[in-house]
Amino acid sequence: MISARKILAMAALLSVALPVQAADLGDGYNQCQLATGSTLLSQTSNAALTEDVVKLMNEAVSVADDSQWINSRRPAFTWASEAKAACGKAYGYLQANYRDDDSINKCECFHTRMVQYMN
Repeated sequence: MISARKILAMAALLSVALPVQAADLGDGYNQCQLATGSTLLSQTSNAALTEDVVKLMNEAVSVADDSQWINSRRPAFTWASEAKAACGKAYGYLQANYRDDDSINKCECFHTRMVQYMN
């Protein structure tokens, strides 16, 4: 019987020895790695920005709640869940009259990834 100490030691060795990557990240992959450059940020009106963020959030919620995508082998559901969270954060900040560039960038980027996997 293997002791708990040996199992932990083996797990530690494996975590150091094996490189870790996200499920769909490959060599040279950089899309959404640093979510920047959102076209949403070019809007000067917070009302228009809020409207667009809510639109993306509602689309992400629809995909995340749709059994077609939940049961699909494509990662659209995963990206919808990420977009839903990022857009929700962006919306919350906008409600407080604060533009959080990071959450806005992620909202748009994750939504774009969701749509890519749906097509």
